[in-house]
Amino acid sequence: MPKLSRPEPSNDDPRPTPPQRPDEDDCCHSGCSPCVFELYEEALDRYEAALEAWEARQAARRAH
Repeated sequence: MPKLSRPEPSNDDPRPTPPQRPDEDDCCHSGCSPCVFELYEEALDRYEAALEAWEARQAARRAH
């Protein structure tokens, strides 16, 4: 029996890429608002939401 191949992720819907975590030296430790680590956490939240949506789209594609 032939194996069913999974569709590859579409080139026009690439998997989201995670944000790069700042190095400890990227923070000036002067209480900036927003801190580079706060900006990173916000970017990470956006990435996680985008990844969840992307995974749902990929699952829907595989179901068809």
